Amino acid sequence: MSTSSPAGGWTFLTNHAHVLLALSRDPDTRLRDVAQSVGITERAAQTIVSDLEAAGYLHRERVGRRNHYTINPLAPFRHPIERHRHIGELLELLGAAVDVRS
Repeated sequence: MSTSSPAGGWTFLTNHAHVLLALSRDPDTRLRDVAQSVGITERAAQTIVSDLEAAGYLHRERVGRRNHYTINPLAPFRHPIERHRHIGELLELLGAAVDVRS
């Protein structure tokens, strides 16, 4: 049984969630490394980061030659069913060190 590809080709979390989780775990990581860990192209990772930034889930700041990413843990989920929950709760559940009290 292969661990690299889930049965049926789907997972419970989207690539957006995977990218946000990767950046919450290492806010100074390169998008190339994020893309590799998520299993997407670097361009797809860039598009996802732009989506997340535009929606207020993260802030990107240039520090030297790299970017530093700050997650907004109080941003609500987008879907109406989960809108009463904050994204920081999911990140915390998945093992990211996120301060959800802010």
